[in-house]
Amino acid sequence: MIRLRPLRAGLRLRANSIVAVAALAALAAPALAQKPASREILIRNATVMTVTKGVIENGSVLIRDGKIADVGTSVKASADATVIDAAGKFVTPGVIDCHSHIAVDGSVNEGSFSVTSMVRIADVIDSSDSGIVIGLSGGVTMANVLHGSANAIGGQNAVIKMKPNRPAGELIYGNAPPGIKFALGENPKRSNFQANPARYPRTRMGVENVIRDAFTRARDYREVWARYNADVKAGKKRVAVPRRDLELEPLVEVLEGKRLVHSHCYRADEILMLIRVARDFNFRIATFQHVLEGYKVAPEILASGAGASTFQDFGGYKIEAFDATPYNTAMLWKAGILVSLNSDDGERQRRLNTDAARAVRYGGVPEDEALKMITINPAKQLGIDRWVGSLERGKDADVVIWSAHPLSSYAVAEKVYVDGNLEFDRAVAIRDAEARRAESKRLVEQEKADKSAKPNPDAPRTAPAPRHGLHHDDACEGGGE
Repeated sequence: MIRLRPLRAGLRLRANSIVAVAALAALAAPALAQKPASREILIRNATVMTVTKGVIENGSVLIRDGKIADVGTSVKASADATVIDAAGKFVTPGVIDCHSHIAVDGSVNEGSFSVTSMVRIADVIDSSDSGIVIGLSGGVTMANVLHGSANAIGGQNAVIKMKPNRPAGELIYGNAPPGIKFALGENPKRSNFQANPARYPRTRMGVENVIRDAFTRARDYREVWARYNADVKAGKKRVAVPRRDLELEPLVEVLEGKRLVHSHCYRADEILMLIRVARDFNFRIATFQHVLEGYKVAPEILASGAGASTFQDFGGYKIEAFDATPYNTAMLWKAGILVSLNSDDGERQRRLNTDAARAVRYGGVPEDEALKMITINPAKQLGIDRWVGSLERGKDADVVIWSAHPLSSYAVAEKVYVDGNLEFDRAVAIRDAEARRAESKRLVEQEKADKSAKPNPDAPRTAPAPRHGLHHDDACEGGGE
């Protein structure tokens, strides 16, 4: 039995929204994704946008055993291959969302402490979340699921493949380096939230102090273990084993370059602050997330080696977002920074292709570079570009067939493959949605008929069934950013 979770804020189902209805229909009927994948799938006669190797007109993509076996104009497949004629359509790698909060069972924020580096998103992945299928309907095949931004140093992230209704472990992408969420500004200092009791920090200088204090303790913790290991290696007797600290161990991994830092931020001054902290403790920031004032300090971001994962044209929704501009993406790209576009929202996630198109409109980013911002660039920022982000031989078969050019506002994802499995088929989803609407209507009419029927006074009365406590899975508590 499939458990349907309530839609998150901003995903209100409307009767005239075929996409949302189709997505929920696909979620409730997962048989499509659970069918064994054909050993070979040949998509031919399409405009193939490889992202890294140019555009191939009348091209083909061969999928074999979950991998891309070949890409080109004269691709051969076995006699038993499933052949899809994609004439007039466009084929791209799957869209990758570098900042998401979908598929989390419960709140994305462990807000009790300012440093919660010990908690892990991977422990609460919920593959029945409707956001997975809604993302698939927009061509999204992977997402960087982050802890919320209530903490200066938050929890550990999970990079997932969009595979609805599977065991949670099948979604988590093992090739992705581990990461962690940081946050700067209004959210970690709780400017817009009532905390009882009040939690430190309450100012931006307090946020910086929390981060510096945590890394000072992590550095000391690393030295304690280094001395212990050296004593053991030297053959010393009766060496006391240091106490493990699950809060500091992920931060030691950051110091050693083994864990990526993804930092929520808006203002230029706080971006510069974290760059200074990273320099002082000798660690690298993988991405500044949102980074709405990044255009003000683009040279400094470039020099730090950090990437930028931003909103295309979303700002003005709180004080620290007032200086946002839709030209931020183009200015960061022109400065030479590795730029990706993210959603931070289950609804906006299915529109990342049109976000990329707006980067062309606002600032003149070339179309091929705009497409990279939702494919290979986020893959690079997450350290997984060896396996995903482009259509190349040997990479994971995360493939999208679009009805039109993916940067067109008319384009929709018709078929979406993840690891060679057809996880979303728009035609099937719409057909199933229509069937479910008809079944819903029938049940409503049946209920009305049952209520209007006169009760039979001679019918035997039965005792009510005993009531048992029910567990209700609430929707996510608030936004994550």
